[in-house]
Amino acid sequence: MSMARVSSGLAYPERFYAAASYAGFDGSPNSAAKGLTSKFSNDSALLLYALYQQATVGPCNIPKPSSWSPVEQSKWKSWQGLGNMAATEAMRLFVKILEEEDPGWYSRASNFVAEAVVDVPMNHNSKFEPVMENGTLSPETKTISTENGSLMETEDKDVVSEGLGSVAVYDQWIAPPISGQRPKARYEHGAAIVQDKMYIYGGNHNGRYLNDLHVLDLRSWTWSKVEAKAGAESPNPVTLTPCAGHSLISWENKLLSIAGHTKDPSETIQVKVFDLQTCSWSTLKTYGKPPVSRGGQSVTLVGSSLVIFGGQDAKRSLLNDLHILDLETMTWDEVDAVGVPPSPRSDHAAAVHAERYLLIFGGGSHATCFNDLHVLDLQTMEWSRPTQQGEIPTARAGHAGVTVGENWFIVGGGDNKSGVSETVVLNMSTLVWSVVTSVQGRVPLASEGLSLAVSSYGGEDVLVSFGGYNGRYNSEVHVLKPSHKSTLPSKMIETPIPDSVSAVHNVTNATRDVESESEGGQEGKIREIVMDNVDSELSKSKGAQSTEPLIATLKAEKEELESSLSNEKLQSIQLKQELTEAESRNTDLYKELQSVRGQLAAEQSRCFKLEVDVAELRQKLQTMEALQKELELLQRQKAASEQAALNAKQKQSSGGVWGWLAGNPSPNQKTDDA
Repeated sequence: MSMARVSSGLAYPERFYAAASYAGFDGSPNSAAKGLTSKFSNDSALLLYALYQQATVGPCNIPKPSSWSPVEQSKWKSWQGLGNMAATEAMRLFVKILEEEDPGWYSRASNFVAEAVVDVPMNHNSKFEPVMENGTLSPETKTISTENGSLMETEDKDVVSEGLGSVAVYDQWIAPPISGQRPKARYEHGAAIVQDKMYIYGGNHNGRYLNDLHVLDLRSWTWSKVEAKAGAESPNPVTLTPCAGHSLISWENKLLSIAGHTKDPSETIQVKVFDLQTCSWSTLKTYGKPPVSRGGQSVTLVGSSLVIFGGQDAKRSLLNDLHILDLETMTWDEVDAVGVPPSPRSDHAAAVHAERYLLIFGGGSHATCFNDLHVLDLQTMEWSRPTQQGEIPTARAGHAGVTVGENWFIVGGGDNKSGVSETVVLNMSTLVWSVVTSVQGRVPLASEGLSLAVSSYGGEDVLVSFGGYNGRYNSEVHVLKPSHKSTLPSKMIETPIPDSVSAVHNVTNATRDVESESEGGQEGKIREIVMDNVDSELSKSKGAQSTEPLIATLKAEKEELESSLSNEKLQSIQLKQELTEAESRNTDLYKELQSVRGQLAAEQSRCFKLEVDVAELRQKLQTMEALQKELELLQRQKAASEQAALNAKQKQSSGGVWGWLAGNPSPNQKTDDA
């Protein structure tokens, strides 16, 4: 994986002051001490102190403290090491460090939005305009209640018309004010964003497949229906086949609808094209051998190619095959990758990182759901299953995901029992999971088959969700502005915070190797400069306090043993994780085996019944053949008896003439004589 990238423009003044208040930096003389001893490790607290001073006071122009205290010396060195860094950059890095130490701080904090507005100086030209309420400054907020839960909506009256620009809260799902005719509630639809407009196509509603196309203007939050027509190359206007479980991809001012379940499925995957200029549908003509038709697959745009993985075909057989459609030559190619691929599945999520790595997460089979992560190197075409770190999500299927930079956001899904309430994010460089936020109750965001898209406004990205099924079909829209724009640190190694500040040197040395691998850019350099200054001061302090070389030797040996023990613990944790994953895979395979065995037993029972029926029919057929032969014999005997009677009658009638000639009287004559 590539090194971590540092994104700019993460923090704005109002978020910085909310973060500073949460961290304990409230502007009072003792705020720095509070920051050093409350929520964070010593090195992070020193860095937060330096960035806070740089953002609120400016470059360090005060003389070096004459006090012998290593704390004061370290604080001055940390601040002085930042040089002439701009205040806005210091604010951004302050929020960034706080996000690393406590990723969910904003969602867990209370009333920080109001506090941020109160504390923001007016010379920052903040776009977060406060309003007067009962003589105090506070932002205008509104809460929208949903079924068995609630979602917070923060709305500024002056910027509602700006669409995505009205989203003033980070890491919280918000229900924007929607107008226009909403699309019919649905799930397993396709969604794509083109130029601040989100298009919704198809889906499933009450068991019926849909083929309508709707568009949501993300500037005005207005829905409208797109009246589409058949393509010009079609000889007759044809109504598009309703479908669900398909994928909608934006490509060159067009929408591509790939695969999907239909009432009368075709043999192979169909690719439909919607031209946004002519508002017409057509079928894409492709070459090569297309994949078998399916639904619930993943389709990922990588450069000018579509990568299709898995799904479920029309016969309900799960798939794990891999195909690529080159959009320049319109040619299909079936890929035979090396390594162990993901097990057959559908309704999973896929993403591409660095235009090279295809990531597959979750999905489901007929019997179980998954939370495994697989990576395909698109250059070597080799599958691998890396170790996940952080707060690994639970098993799920029917979830949706989008990427923002090197972060992959996953929303919704279900596990055959309930909907998933957490919104999680994976840093694709470090493979560290974290929870962004969580919703309560049966809400649309905890649904299966919902869609998730990403749009940008003013340089910031916003996630947009629509629809889903969680016991009922939904048509609601929710948005979230993520603050996770750069790498998140690994939580696999946690070093306890020492009681004395004199141990900061040991903590820094124990954690620097991990930090150097997960951080890059300007922030990493700043952290290194500040911590080097801290190390220098503490080394001097220790040198003055050391009395015997033996103590230093013992400390060095202790550090070496602790480092070795830490490595052994890490390896043990990794082995335990691998063992847990292997056991999980074994459990999943056993469930699949039991399911297949059950199906096989049912088929065997059905086969036995059919064999019994066939034997009975054969016996009846043999009886019928015997009866047929007996009937034919009786018919022949009857015919022979009838023929004999006829012959006798003829002889009797002809014998009267010859008898008269011979002098024998006829029967009538005998009667007359008598």
